[in-house]
Amino acid sequence: MEGKRRQGGIGLAVAVALIYVFLLLPIIIVVLAAFNAGEYLSFPPQGFSLRWFEKFFSSEPFVRSFIFSLRLAFITTCISTVIGTMASFYVVRYSRIGKDFLRVLHTAPMMLPGMLTGTALLIFFYTIGLGGTYAGLLLGHVLVTMPYVFLAVSAALYNFDRSLEEAARSLGARPFTTLGRITLPLIKGGIISGAMFSFITSFDQFPISLLLSGVGMTPLPIQVFDYLRFEFDPTAAAVGTVTIVMTAVIILVTEKFVGLESMYWGSK
Repeated sequence: MEGKRRQGGIGLAVAVALIYVFLLLPIIIVVLAAFNAGEYLSFPPQGFSLRWFEKFFSSEPFVRSFIFSLRLAFITTCISTVIGTMASFYVVRYSRIGKDFLRVLHTAPMMLPGMLTGTALLIFFYTIGLGGTYAGLLLGHVLVTMPYVFLAVSAALYNFDRSLEEAARSLGARPFTTLGRITLPLIKGGIISGAMFSFITSFDQFPISLLLSGVGMTPLPIQVFDYLRFEFDPTAAAVGTVTIVMTAVIILVTEKFVGLESMYWGSK
């Protein structure tokens, strides 16, 4: 019996290791291809070179798209965090009827295909005069990123000990004081994790950006897509590597100033 358990544990460890390899292998390939000294995007690399990173950072279209995506993701994250947090409070705390319907409604953009959502928004925005505008692109990004904040904050609220709020109210704290000094600090893990997912999703969003971006508005994923239509050198891999590094930096900075343990919903 003990031998079978040991074999089962070894089999499970091997299966988990294979899953991790399967998930990480594409990232590793992209990073290695970014340092390829060859003329074309290929693997394994034909030597080591940084010239594709130099080409990326010296390319005005790529830099302009990179900055545009950063600004768009930042504004999207701010709006999504506010709306998603407010929606979570309403659904979890105040909704009396139709709570399940509201929950499904707020998370529907995550379940629908991105191209379907983008096509519907494209038709709707051109009907109301927002087609090809920055406002339409921003609203599209908010729509697909807000569910991440909603789910993260809702999870934190469902595991929240409301006796702490009742204690603060019994000591004379007003509702907004209780919200600012008790509730929000204790659910900050859910808010920050939702905002982090929102930023990353917006920055890498392709279907919505492809269908809703107008003239003079080219997010980085669209710029990479257009570039690969005519060129097939490792510059695209360099862009992907920069994005991977930026995502890792966001996580590390969050861990430094907040602590990843505070993101375990309901642990604090």
